[in-house]
Formats: sequence, structure tokens, C-alpha cells
Amino acid sequence: GTAGQPAELIDGLIELGVKGLTIVSNNAGNGDYGLAKLLKAGSVKKVICSFPRQSDSYVFDELYRAGKVELEVVPQGNLACRIQAAGMGLGAVFTPTGFGTLLAEGKETREIDGKDYVLEYPIKADFALIKATRAIAGAIWFTVNLHVTLARLWRWLR
Repeated sequence: GTAGQPAELIDGLIELGVKGLTIVSNNAGNGDYGLAKLLKAGSVKKVICSFPRQSDSYVFDELYRAGKVELEVVPQGNLACRIQAAGMGLGAVFTPTGFGTLLAEGKETREIDGKDYVLEYPIKADFALIKATRAIAGAIWFTVNLHVTLARLWRWLR
């Protein structure tokens, strides 16, 4: 959905004419708002998300079918895990999610203590856009969802 999308910051990126972004999000945008608006403006080259297709994700659907945007589908838990791994400075993490599925194709797998795992690499970023409800120097208030995890993704915080 659109509930945590920083619409004003997204509008600013569009106004600046920013291009070539890789977006890490829970979805690939809804309607013509927020992330979908950024996609429609041609600012995005790749989307890394858990839920790319929804009933109103027509902007992403059209761009993806036309080959104008890349997609990496990542299970929701793995998405959070890979972002946290980047924030903690880890080189990679093993997770059982996705083992034996298409999502594990081409990835290193390993049996550890009798369980099968897939090696996942951190998702690193240059910055994170977070929707805040209030801000002062050095602190922001936001709804607790993926924002806590995304804040760790930002290179400057490490």
C-alpha cells in the first residue's frame, strides 16, 4: 500500500529529475501515487520488493512488461533480513526461506545443523527515504513498520 511512502520526498526526486534509482520497498507501487508516480516519471531502473503485483499496480506492470524496469522479488522476511544485514555490516546471511524454490536458483545453499539454507547478500543503499510524522534536529518520529529496518540501510548511519 501507500501507508508509509514519503510522498513529498518522492515528489522532490521527480522535480529534480533523478534517474536510475534502485528502489527497495515492500511493494512496487499503487495507482499513480508515491512510488508508482516515481516509476511513471522514469526515475526507477530496478525494484527490489516482496509484492510487485497488486490490483492497482498498473504503472509497474506496464513498465515491467515493456522491459523498462528490472525486478528482484524477495520474500518479506528475507527483505528485512538483508536490509538488517547491511545495517549491521554483515557480508551475507543464511536463511531457510526460499530453499528449494525458484528464488534460490543460482544461489549458494548449505546444510547447517541438519537444515537447508540459502545464502543471501545484504541490500545496501546510499540513502533511505522515510516518511516522518515529526522531525527535529537528529530525530524523527514515524509509524513503526519497515521504517526501522530501512533506517539501518542508509550508508550514512553506519
